[in-house]
This record gives sequence, structure tokens and C-alpha cells, in this order.
Amino acid sequence: MPTARPTRPTLEAVAAHAGVSRATVSRVVNGGAGVRAEVRERVRRSVRALGYAPNIAARSLVTRRTGAVAVVIAEPESRVFTDPFFSRQLRGIGRELARHDTQSLLMLQERDEDHERIGRYLAGGHVDGALMFSLHGPPPGAAAVRAGLPTVYGGRPGWPGADADPGLSYVDADNAGGARLAVAHLLATGRRRIAVLTGPLDQTSAQDRLAGYHEALRAAGLEPEPSLAENGGFTVEGGARAMARLLEREPALDAVFAGSDQMAVGALRSLREAGRRVPGDVAVVGFDDLESAAWTDPPLTTVRQDVEGMGRLMARLLLRRIAAGGAAPGPGEPESGPAGPAEADTGPVITEARLVPRESA
Repeated sequence: MPTARPTRPTLEAVAAHAGVSRATVSRVVNGGAGVRAEVRERVRRSVRALGYAPNIAARSLVTRRTGAVAVVIAEPESRVFTDPFFSRQLRGIGRELARHDTQSLLMLQERDEDHERIGRYLAGGHVDGALMFSLHGPPPGAAAVRAGLPTVYGGRPGWPGADADPGLSYVDADNAGGARLAVAHLLATGRRRIAVLTGPLDQTSAQDRLAGYHEALRAAGLEPEPSLAENGGFTVEGGARAMARLLEREPALDAVFAGSDQMAVGALRSLREAGRRVPGDVAVVGFDDLESAAWTDPPLTTVRQDVEGMGRLMARLLLRRIAAGGAAPGPGEPESGPAGPAEADTGPVITEARLVPRESA
């Protein structure tokens, strides 16, 4: 005879075990208020003892929440799963969401049809909010966001009108300031023919790092030269190809600021293949301070941004917006969600970028 499937513990069973009403158990399980601390703890002990797991569909009817958020990255799978920048940021996001018993759903926007597919999903009420980063243009799900879906962006939004939208929340590093530090360091070592490897210029991080490079040169009385700039696409392979093109066009260059560590790794490869000594012939500075920066040959001078911390902060701000019902709390409003007091206001949150000197410059 087939064995009977074990009976799933119910709210009623938990209530009987804890000696409370079913309504009290429901409030505790669904995060409701109005339950004394000792009663709440007694219910939680009964939940653990019986192995009770709430029915997500039923809980959603009560709380009007799914307990999940979408993490949207506008990059192909091949890059997301090979670039350590993304793994570090996802680690920060995942750890913060786990602290608040919230699940993440990873969605990659690689093709035009992905933009529409993700938009439909976000508009369908499947998630409580969205984290979006590495955008190359307007975000997917714009209609859902306008309708009130809580959303936090990684990086300064750059689509038309974004700067004038007071409801936008985003977390970014001081990209221009970090680039200025990198170029100032190269100038201080006597370098004058300083090239730059940019990321895709449809991304604001690449735009801001290029602007910082220009600002540092002009502050030193040097005019930026278009022939000293190449787009390396924020990848190792792109950085290697861009560096090779620069060496062919500008053989007298004596330094390069790479707008990411990945591009800097590629640049080091091309410099080595061309017989250039680093930093003797060409000094190199990167941006990110990923784990690979300390393991290059020579170890890479770079600009550090706290990538994992930025992921945690993005998740924290999103959870706060969800707790506030999707609205962007105004400046000075009391803290009501999981973010800390220093993060009480929405809008742009810019984190510090600092130089990490090593042997490559």
C-alpha cells in the first residue's frame, strides 16, 4: 500500500501547541503588530517545534506582499557570471535580503525582448520591489515603477528626465572623484601622456569616470586628447584590445587610467606582450579594487569602491521603501524600515572612492 503523505502543520496546530488563538499565530507569522513579546516568542517556538511553514499564496492575500524582490542586471549572462564585480554586488544584496527573510529573483536583460519581458513581469505583481543596475538606458518596467513599484537603482540613472525626478533612489560611488584621484596620482609620479580606457559610454559610471579624468588633466594644465582614449567595455578582453590600439596609435604614452580593474588586467596583458615594463615604461591604475587587483603582476594600483557594501545599501533602501508602502519618504521623516538612521532619506546615496596604491603605478 502507498504510504500516506505526512500532514502539513497548520496554523490551528501551531495555535493549539502554543496555547493561543489562530489569529495570534497569523499575526506573528505575517509580521503583524499587537502581540506581546513573550507570546510572540512562544508562538515562534511552536512554529519551530512543529516545522510549520506558511503558505506563501495565503500569506500574500493577507499581507499583499510576495516576500520577493527582482534583481535586474542589464548585462548578458556571459558577463554577469564571469565578472567579479557582479558576484560581489550580488553577495551584498543577497546577505541583506536574507537578514529580512526576503527572496531575490535574478533577471538578466541581454536582448531587446528581455526589456519587454522583464517589464511585463514587474507589472504583474510578482515581486514587492526591484533592484536595477548596470543599465544602458531607460529601465525595464518603467510603467510598473510609475505605478508605485518600489525601486532602487545601482548607479546614477542617466535617461532623459532622471535628474529632475525627486522620487528616484540610487546608490553610486564617487566615480568622478575616484577618477580624479587616479589621474592625480599618475601626474604626481611625473607621467604626462596619460591614456584612458573607458567603459561603455551609455553608462553613467563610465561617463563620470571619463569626466573625472578630464577634470584632473585640466587641473594640471593639460588638455585631454581624443587619441589617448579608447573604450574597453569594462571587460578583460576589451581592455586588452583597447590597450593594443592605444599603443599602436600613441607609442609614447607613459600611463593609463583604466576605468575598471577588469580592463586594467587586460591592459597589463597587452603591455606585457608589447614588451613594455609596468610601471617603468607605463604606469597603470584601475578602478574597483576587486580581488584580482592584488594578484596581478605587478599588483594593481586601483581606486576602491565598496561594491559589496553598495549592494547591501541598495537592498536596505529598497526594503525601507517597501515597508513605507512604495512611497519615497521625504527628508527628515522618521525611520520606519530596515535601513539605518544614516540612510533615512531617499534620493542619491554616493559612497566614497579612495586610492589603493600598489606596484603598477
